[in-house]
Amino acid sequence: MSQTRREQMVLARSTGVSRRHLLAGTAAALATASMPIVWPRRASAAGKVVLRTIGGAYEEAVVKAIVEPFTKATGIEVVKVPATLGKLLAMFESGNIELDVVDAGELGMISLSQKGALEKINYKGWKLANPDDMDPFIRRDDMVGDIYFSSVLGYNTQAFPTGKQPRSWAEFWDLKKFVGPRMLADLASGNIDLEFALLADGVPKDKLYPLDIERGFKSLDRVRPAIRKFWDTGALSAQMLADKEVVLGSIWNGRLQAVADKGAPLAIEWNEASLQSQYWGVLKGAKNAENAHRFIDFACQPEPQANLAKLIPYGPTNRQAFKSIPADVAARLPSSPEHKARAFLQNGKWWADNRAKVSERWSQWLLQKG
Repeated sequence: MSQTRREQMVLARSTGVSRRHLLAGTAAALATASMPIVWPRRASAAGKVVLRTIGGAYEEAVVKAIVEPFTKATGIEVVKVPATLGKLLAMFESGNIELDVVDAGELGMISLSQKGALEKINYKGWKLANPDDMDPFIRRDDMVGDIYFSSVLGYNTQAFPTGKQPRSWAEFWDLKKFVGPRMLADLASGNIDLEFALLADGVPKDKLYPLDIERGFKSLDRVRPAIRKFWDTGALSAQMLADKEVVLGSIWNGRLQAVADKGAPLAIEWNEASLQSQYWGVLKGAKNAENAHRFIDFACQPEPQANLAKLIPYGPTNRQAFKSIPADVAARLPSSPEHKARAFLQNGKWWADNRAKVSERWSQWLLQKG
């Protein structure tokens, strides 16, 4: 899932947050299982629904696993339209609503929510998916989680054969025991790795929030000598790790998996991963609101979510989906029971409220240490 650099800049100016949740990966060559028809097919009177898309392999997987089966089951045409989150805000503020369903990362969705730009999700009206099969923290009043992804500790297996890699962020910070150049995320990627810095400094996973910003930067001081680069795009992080420009680094799981599937000697340490969410929402004033809610209900069913996970390594938010996911596929997914138990949930609300403060401190720190 990706946006152009220009789109990220537009988003930063429009909302005060950059696009953290830029997902990537290549779709596996797995055929999407045929979906049962759950509504009677209707003629052209079924209408349409306009879906915000963001391109790449993620969009391709969503089309195969969700969009095409939805249209087949309902007769409702899905029109895909690319749009930055800044454009979505402009639509809402002008009253000229051109899209119905938003698919976006948590920070962007919180920004829309704070502006009052999202309709309430009518969970009681769902006829297909069971809201109780989804975790409460991604089942919110005006948005509902569609996938999980993670920022993980990635490593080059030529430098650290599996079993000899760092098993925690404290070990990642141990420059003597685990020698080699590293990378961490730049703020331009969306967020810096402040949580990882605090974990490395001994803060327990369940005590991370609210983040102690100054303690986090003092921890970053210790690892800075080994940081070759703070990456700003998922593509750059994967390339640096694959080329052995760095041998360890924080990276989005889908970005690493995509190059690993092509033969790069890379692997993931899932311990202390940062579990993050992508969300569905309905723009307030959407012209096809009823169809938008039907689309989200359909998309949150176990079967479409399982089919999506077979195509791209992002985890379902509906727990029942794992009943249809083979064990070897589940092992690649951030929300698998095994990986989820070892991760922590990133607090998007904290980042939305504090990103400006972190940004100012980050700029100061880079100048001091540059």
